[in-house]
Amino acid sequence: MDSSGQEGEEKKKVIEVRTFPVPFALGEIKENITITTIAPTKPSKPSEEQIINQAIQFYLKGNIQEAAKLYQYCINQGLKDHRVLSNYGAILQGLGKSEEAEKWFRKAIELNPDYAKAHANLGNILSNLGKLQEAEISQRKAIELNPDFAEAHSNLGNILKDLGKLQEAEISQRKAIELKPDFAEGHYNLGLILKYHGKLQEAEYSYRKAIELKPDLASGYYSLSLLKFTDDNKMWQDKLFSESIIKNKSKKDQIDIYFARANILHKEKNYEDSSKYLQLANNLKLDLNPSNSDTLINKSKVLLIESDKKDINQEKQENYPQSIFILGMPRSGSTLLESILSMSNDVYDLGEINILEESFLECMKSKQEISLSKLYRDKVHHKTKLNITTNKWLYNYQYAGTIARQIPNAKIIHCYRNPLDNILSIYRAHFAKGNKYSSSLVDCTRVYLDQEDLMTKYKNRFQSKIYDLNYDLLVSNPKEEINSLISWLGWKWQDSFLTPHLSPRSVSTRSNVEVRTTINSKSVGGWKNYKDMLKPAIEILTQTKKYQDIIS
Repeated sequence: MDSSGQEGEEKKKVIEVRTFPVPFALGEIKENITITTIAPTKPSKPSEEQIINQAIQFYLKGNIQEAAKLYQYCINQGLKDHRVLSNYGAILQGLGKSEEAEKWFRKAIELNPDYAKAHANLGNILSNLGKLQEAEISQRKAIELNPDFAEAHSNLGNILKDLGKLQEAEISQRKAIELKPDFAEGHYNLGLILKYHGKLQEAEYSYRKAIELKPDLASGYYSLSLLKFTDDNKMWQDKLFSESIIKNKSKKDQIDIYFARANILHKEKNYEDSSKYLQLANNLKLDLNPSNSDTLINKSKVLLIESDKKDINQEKQENYPQSIFILGMPRSGSTLLESILSMSNDVYDLGEINILEESFLECMKSKQEISLSKLYRDKVHHKTKLNITTNKWLYNYQYAGTIARQIPNAKIIHCYRNPLDNILSIYRAHFAKGNKYSSSLVDCTRVYLDQEDLMTKYKNRFQSKIYDLNYDLLVSNPKEEINSLISWLGWKWQDSFLTPHLSPRSVSTRSNVEVRTTINSKSVGGWKNYKDMLKPAIEILTQTKKYQDIIS
């Protein structure tokens, strides 16, 4: 029976399924399925159409598990409909089952190669899996099939952003908004790019526009909470702290909301309540992404042994560019350091790019037929022809011994700071990807101590190639500390090293807001405001000889 109450009359009903794949707002995927329903004259077995309809209703109400079961039932019955397969893939994607989702999107494309939405969905999955070049091809195919597909333009913009092509990414996001002015996710994604460019006021406007269009857009509130606000209009904060915003939200959205609340309360110096929301957010993150601390620590042990097996590289250093490796824990001042060094026009910052490990694995696979130094140099030359580069992939600390032995003309800068400040900053960071241990104070501490122990061993062996950079000293006495570093590098001094916040370069790390302000020591000693929350970390640290008096 339809809504008019007329029986026996055939009606058509349009159902829409919307999915927003992880990470946030890779694009809106809208599935239109026309379902014909006829009022039954007697009880009968539900039709496939009715089951699909029920699956969609479950999905829209947030009951993803039940929706998935019903889609699976239809597929098991042999239903072959490209839209249904794409919908099912989107549900699997939302459940974090990326490999399975990829399979169903590809099946949907097999059934209908001209189905633009399946290509866009596939592109999102490939992006999540780190296959960015393939993802870009899929999104461009979706746009080729449907040039007015705003969501695909936005998806492509996100992929280009991850590839470091920020100018092209901005063009794609603006095209998405041009095609669909009320596309909240498009405005949000544009805000991310503007923030990377250092255009913080424009980014704030884009975020505000996004939540104006979609008042329950959790990631929009989180991104706003990271900025300094340009006016007194904080109505969005009232919405953020309302009971309604948390209802029927996925765990991912709840995490964004709790981190956003914690950030606002931190700004208001309400550290007790900020702590409560930080713990709520990180506990949920651990449910979705269990800690990888054991994997990291075991890897450190393996690479320490591996570094001893290599002979010191005897190739002539004068033929090689200067490779500067900035490494250490996340949130240890590495982005600030990279910004300082990048003030020199002779330097190209590679950013957080894992090409050293890629080169190492390729070298191992080739059984040393190609040297690590050549593989790494070729990858660098693919990025730039400048003779000085900075590589800020922080977990290169595990390869510090290999770098010192195998990369000619390499300089290693180890960034570190007070461990409690560092652990707190990691715990508050809400990294978009990676760093899965960051949601556990215990595991943050274990990883911190492991990297410190590993770097101590490498420093004992390669003292002349590794520079200690204490963040606390850097921000407290920048001129002296930067001068000392520049002298160690053998560079000519320039006053611009003291004003890295004026750099026009794009910054895509978690520190992209802080790095836009003058060098300051505001965060030094901040752990004292969260002393109670940090008790698990303090207990572990005080068991070591070096930090037994850390809180005194």
